[in-house]
Amino acid sequence: MRSAEERSIDWVASIPFFLIHAIAVAGLFYFPLSWEAAAIVAGFYVVRMFGVTAGYHRLFGHRSFEVGRGMQLFFAVLAMTSVQKGVLWWASHHRVHHKRSDLEGDIHSAKLDGFWWSHVGWILSKRYERTELDKIKDFASYPELRWLDRHPLVPPVTLAVLTYALGGLDALYWGMGVGTVLVWHGTFTINSFTHLFGRRRYATTDDSRNSLLFALITLGEGWHNNHHHYQRSCPQGFYWWEIDVTYYVLRAMQAVGLVRKIHVVPEHVRAKGRVEAPVAAPTAAEATAAARRSVRAASMATSAE
Repeated sequence: MRSAEERSIDWVASIPFFLIHAIAVAGLFYFPLSWEAAAIVAGFYVVRMFGVTAGYHRLFGHRSFEVGRGMQLFFAVLAMTSVQKGVLWWASHHRVHHKRSDLEGDIHSAKLDGFWWSHVGWILSKRYERTELDKIKDFASYPELRWLDRHPLVPPVTLAVLTYALGGLDALYWGMGVGTVLVWHGTFTINSFTHLFGRRRYATTDDSRNSLLFALITLGEGWHNNHHHYQRSCPQGFYWWEIDVTYYVLRAMQAVGLVRKIHVVPEHVRAKGRVEAPVAAPTAAEATAAARRSVRAASMATSAE
């Protein structure tokens, strides 16, 4: 448990964070919700969440696939349009989390420090303002990434200017206002909710859990217990029925030569360390038979009434 001093929030530096939340809420009374507005929010959310999951997390955090230098810069810029600080800052702190997950020294443990701290408190803390360059030496050797890390507002401000120029104030509000707040909290759910709610397939040393709901919200990151079992795997879903949109997109990018060497979990790793019996995928015949049984049961219940 952290002391009050360790939990201190940098309230001045956090003003923009709270201001964007206030604008997102207040703007609902001024900017009418429409199908066009919903499409803008969805577009800004999905594209930038992909930047977070594929860029910040799977590429820079874990090197779970490889890219050329140009695509590496693309993933860094795309991730940083989500306004979650520098790419080296994000990935270096994430590596510390994995090294000490739910143990003393974990930067955002819901188990040790509670929901609020793991969800957002640690990001606003004075304690974690510095990029841990010694934890990310592999990517810190690129001057363009170091420059971006020192100027984290360049990608999101550039996107905001382009959004306003092309779509006006409405697009700016729905995309960069509401869309950004949703991306923030979608990302933060993995640090908080998926260490509190869900199922555990593997006996990891932390409280990480799998959740379909949060996998859908975050384009695949909700299979968090899988991820903590084998961090190097690019697909977070270890079975075909565990939906992982980020992985599907990366596979498509690999097919056209934009990414390469996507790392997947070896079968012997996937099979070991379980706290529950291995899950077998249902066959088509089994699924059909189960559906028929459900229909018969419902018919019998209706007849009984």
